[in-house]
Order: sequence, then structure tokens, then C-alpha cells
Amino acid sequence: MLPLGKRSKHSADDPLRLGRDSQACAYALVDPRVSRKQLALQAYRTAQSPDMLFTIQNLSQRGMLSVNSSALGYLERMDLPDKALIRFGEYEMLIVRESGEAKGSFEVEFEVLGVPPSRETCMCVPTMAPVMDTGSCVKIDSNPAELTALGPLEMDETLLCQS
Repeated sequence: MLPLGKRSKHSADDPLRLGRDSQACAYALVDPRVSRKQLALQAYRTAQSPDMLFTIQNLSQRGMLSVNSSALGYLERMDLPDKALIRFGEYEMLIVRESGEAKGSFEVEFEVLGVPPSRETCMCVPTMAPVMDTGSCVKIDSNPAELTALGPLEMDETLLCQS
């Protein structure tokens, strides 16, 4: 239900919500794993700059929202950088703020990337558990309770991209 490839204008007065509830959200995701109200973007300006800036807020009680690997709990918010990788559930979104003077509105455009945003931005996250190096020789005796490793076992803490 996202309007792909089409710019739409939004009032800076109102938060832009994304979630499952099409009545409460400007953009609806038809997915039962998404919260009724998943996240909100709120525009603001400072006295020092004519540019419009944005905060993001997690509206989901059930799930975490991450912004460039920083986790936000329920109702927590943070300022969005000019380029931000947003993750919730199994979704990834890359938000890019274009500079320019804005008064009372801003535009949003959705597009599908050819690769996951985490790969495009090289913002890979470490796996939950380190990957075991399988280059060592392992000897299993007749007693299954005994497992003897010949040579050192090393942990590989390389960052892996998850898609």
C-alpha cells in the first residue's frame, strides 16, 4: 500500500506515522507482524538553520526500532541524521534527508532498492553469536561424551551482513 516512486507532500505540523492501521497512519503496511502504529517522524526547525530536521519515535509496544544500530524502546525518540538505516521486525528502510529550505511541509518518496539497505549503506550488524572457525580437526572417541579438539579453535568476530 506504499505509493512507490511518487512524491507526496505532508504538513510539518503533524507527525508522519507508519504502521498497520490505515486510519491512524499516513502509510500502512499490510502485515500482521507490524504494530498498528509502528513509528512516527516529526519535523522541526531550529533558530540556527532554515533546514527542516526530523525526529523518529518508536510507537510499538511489542518491538524494538533501531536507527543506525541504536535501539529505541517504546515511546523513545531521537534525532534522525541525514542518512539513517531504520529497522523494525523484518523491515529495513533507508531514510535520506535532502537539504533545502522548508516552511510548513515536506515531501516523502518511497522506492524499492535492488539490495537491502543495510548492504547498500554497509551498515551490517554483527551476528548474535560469533561464528566458529571450522578449520580445526576434531576427533570423536567411541564414548560420545568425549569430544577432543586437535589444535586451537578460534572465534571469528567478523561482521556479517544479514539480508
